Amino acid sequence: MIYEKNWEDYALLDVSDGNRLERWGKYILIRPDPQAIWSEKHGNFNNLWGKADAIYKRSNSGGGFWDFKKKLPEKWIIKYQNLGLCFEISPMGFKHTGIFPEQAANWNFVHDILVPPTSAAAAAPPSGKGAGGKNAPYEVLNLFAYTGGATVACAKAGANVCHVDAQKNIINMAKRNAELSGLESANIRYIADDCVKFVAREIRRGKKYDAVILDPPSYGRGAGGEMWKIEDDLFELLKMIREILSDNPLFVLVNLYTAGLAPSCAGYMLSLIFKSKFGGSVESDEIGIFTESTKTPFPCGAFSRWVR
Repeated sequence: MIYEKNWEDYALLDVSDGNRLERWGKYILIRPDPQAIWSEKHGNFNNLWGKADAIYKRSNSGGGFWDFKKKLPEKWIIKYQNLGLCFEISPMGFKHTGIFPEQAANWNFVHDILVPPTSAAAAAPPSGKGAGGKNAPYEVLNLFAYTGGATVACAKAGANVCHVDAQKNIINMAKRNAELSGLESANIRYIADDCVKFVAREIRRGKKYDAVILDPPSYGRGAGGEMWKIEDDLFELLKMIREILSDNPLFVLVNLYTAGLAPSCAGYMLSLIFKSKFGGSVESDEIGIFTESTKTPFPCGAFSRWVR
């Protein structure tokens, strides 16, 4: 399992009874998590369970609602100090807050592979050849990009990023996160569109990318109401992505939150599609968050990545 231990403005304090106890900046939230199947609460955090600022409660009719125990600001800002990124946080529907903090481990990966620590110039790819030509920045495509955690990590490394998500309001949040992270002038292209249709158009245009990131939902709808089902559509989309990769691509990263799909399922697909053509290697594993109470990482999903 990969996980990030260096968050300062976020912490997973404890996990119990189907819930997470989390600190977002200075506010304590409780959110449901179906993987917390034990009932034991731990250590010095026991008293905090009864002092949360807000609790997301499931509804018997589906969905749920936030039960605010204290008056909270509508929005507040937290920082991921390791990369100097800032994010606007807000209690939203379906227990969301605006980011998935476990993805910090992947933000580190994409940032470091785009600009290795030994490189002094973010604008010059280590290979000297991005998809845009000799000495051009790397071109990164972020699909199902949500509020742009990976987008700002890539832009911080000096890459040109194309950020695609079907929801315009979510894209506005991504723009805000880029602005907060000091990247309002970065070369980020925001596209509100169905991801499959967008990739098909990029194939026709002959556009090439050095790296692709995907965070697909289990089910979803595109900007025009297009249906997405990961079991039916992911493999075909990955084959399409192969057609828009540059001659010397860096990586393809897939996040999985779909219950029942093992990390190695995506890894097998990446091997079939990308390793067979470009060589390189494939890594598949769980992704998690370090838990303060038990000093143990808590599983939050899976990832698979092909790296040249």
